[in-house]
Amino acid sequence: MSEQNKARQHTIAKEVSYSGIGLHSGKDVLMTFKPAAAGAGIIFVRTDLPGRPEIKALAENVSSTVKATTLSANGAEVFTVEHLMSALAMMAIDNIYIEMSSPEPPVTDGSAKVFCELLEKAGLQEQEAERRVYAVDKAFTVYDGDRYIAVLPYDGYRISFTSINKHPMLGTQYFDILLDKESYQKEIMPARTVAFTHELEMLRKMGLGLGGSLENVVVFDEDKILSVPRFEDELIRHKILDVIGDLYLLGPIKAHVIAVKTGHAFNSQIAKQIQAYRTKEE
Repeated sequence: MSEQNKARQHTIAKEVSYSGIGLHSGKDVLMTFKPAAAGAGIIFVRTDLPGRPEIKALAENVSSTVKATTLSANGAEVFTVEHLMSALAMMAIDNIYIEMSSPEPPVTDGSAKVFCELLEKAGLQEQEAERRVYAVDKAFTVYDGDRYIAVLPYDGYRISFTSINKHPMLGTQYFDILLDKESYQKEIMPARTVAFTHELEMLRKMGLGLGGSLENVVVFDEDKILSVPRFEDELIRHKILDVIGDLYLLGPIKAHVIAVKTGHAFNSQIAKQIQAYRTKEE
């Protein structure tokens, strides 16, 4: 990213739409990206509800992290926003309206790839306002037994993730990446959600995972993989994709994120912790 890119805010140049079904709800959804004014932020609009309630993508609006990140405001909610938020983060979109005819964005292929392609199709529009990148100036941590996430000061954006899974094909995976648009698009963007057949039954009972398939989810049964993987370590790459999306609720940051065996709940807790500190400092 050039210095100029860092310095100014961006929205999209023109509106673009996409329709599909939600990963968990299985509901049809028409999603439209529209340009937004400088300083507006990322705003979800529920076009299917009376008064078209708006939900801002902010850490304080996270209301649930069960299997996905849910945002709530003005009596409405949107859920499973992390893949789209991840694409917005790495495409450096600061201001955008995301109109949705249902509470969940389309699952697309289970990664952030389609969202990035849509944003490229819409084009980037530089805005007059300065982009405020939050350079983390102290360590933030969330611990729970042997699981933890730490966000440390760093000149750039880096994520180091360790995943430990008892599945014979997964085991311990570690991935460390210095993030920019290029490295993201090559290494992280195409990685899809992972699920296990034993979980699917439970998810369905909870009314979740209804839009999942072997194409948009990497499915493992007891001892093998049922989907065609895009990477040998797709699971951990997707975990990093999720971290990027969940932390973009803070806007652009400079930090080194170190995560071990964590998920959406940890991402949300640390984002809220950073936001509370930042509000106090300001």
